[in-house]
Amino acid sequence: MEMEQIKWVRNELPKSDDKWLDVMSLENVAKARAFHRSFPQYSITPLDNLKGMANYMGVAGVYVKNESYRFGLNAFKVLGGSFAMARYIAQKTGKDVSEMTYDYLTSQQLKDEFGQATFFTATDGNHGRGVAWAAKKLGQKAVVHMPKGSVKSRFDNIAKEGATVTIEEVNYDDCVRMAAAEADACENGVIVQDTAWEGYEDIPSWIMQGYGTMASEAAEQLRQIGVNRPTHIFVQAGVGSLAGAVQGYFANLFPNDPPKVVIMETAAADCLYKGAVAKDGDPRIVTGDLTTIMAGLACGEPNIIGWDILRNHSAAFTSCPDWVSAKGMRMLANPVHGDPVVISGESGAVGMGCLDAIMHDEQYKELRDYLGLDRFSQVLMISTEGDTDPEKYRRIVWDGEVCTDTTPMGHVESKS
Repeated sequence: MEMEQIKWVRNELPKSDDKWLDVMSLENVAKARAFHRSFPQYSITPLDNLKGMANYMGVAGVYVKNESYRFGLNAFKVLGGSFAMARYIAQKTGKDVSEMTYDYLTSQQLKDEFGQATFFTATDGNHGRGVAWAAKKLGQKAVVHMPKGSVKSRFDNIAKEGATVTIEEVNYDDCVRMAAAEADACENGVIVQDTAWEGYEDIPSWIMQGYGTMASEAAEQLRQIGVNRPTHIFVQAGVGSLAGAVQGYFANLFPNDPPKVVIMETAAADCLYKGAVAKDGDPRIVTGDLTTIMAGLACGEPNIIGWDILRNHSAAFTSCPDWVSAKGMRMLANPVHGDPVVISGESGAVGMGCLDAIMHDEQYKELRDYLGLDRFSQVLMISTEGDTDPEKYRRIVWDGEVCTDTTPMGHVESKS
């Protein structure tokens, strides 16, 4: 039995009217960043400059935005949920989001003007923890549903923030439907989900703007070290909200010379890749248990806003087996001598594994040439999470679980 390969496809999708690109305008992202800056917990997460790795890869630079430091929550997701809450409260109180500072949102004045809402969400872990944390900090309530196979450490981290949290016997996309139905039935209930569908578009677009803070920080950090713009961005996708946010922001930042963006999904839930293969512009859906180590990417139904931005701007779509992420985790944890260590979880490290395969495995030479990856390339990737499942992290990085050969040392557990 041969090792499963990375599948890839050029973006040859028909273009749409691109009406969603403006969601990620520089002005909208600046508002999100100003909001996040008002939190006492805010600090800019590191952009790790892996000079040794770049040399090993044969490129000019490899830069990893390290979100394990975000608000002490070990993942980037809180950026989206918190900003969406702020924009929702702004809308309900007839104010502009620029007035939604941390101090105002935690004030007695807000309690008098707005009262309390219950924010419902579905999560594989990081998003739910972010929503629960923000709700707790802002004096709101949160209800969180997790799909079957979710691990106890991620469940416990959400429960610790005071949310009502359950693990259900259904997959992620069905958890989203459950949360949406409960929010509809609850007085002052609202669903905060980063996937959009017809008629549910405001909150997902606000969540994407929240993610823009991270992209904006990274662009600034690159300029500070003399890199005017990344030539390539490797970004992972579950529903495609993060990918759409990063792609959208950089397309707006460099309209005349945008970076080439490579979208990476887990092979178990590669709905965007399947849409790109079909070439007709319509999104595709993947169903079933979506079993993968990349729990944060185990989403089979695309965000229609993210999909629209990606089909218009991204260079290529890839479908990555679990070994790609596991290899990336090990490479980031054991970097080239002199480079900083990056603790990157299963959904965070797929970019490093994918770049390594493209640069070092001749069967991906066509993709390497198509992307123009060479010694002048400045490559940005985003490690979206740290070791949010510490036991799984150690089994992969220490014990060698999920290897690239055909007889892995460990076994892959469902959705852990």
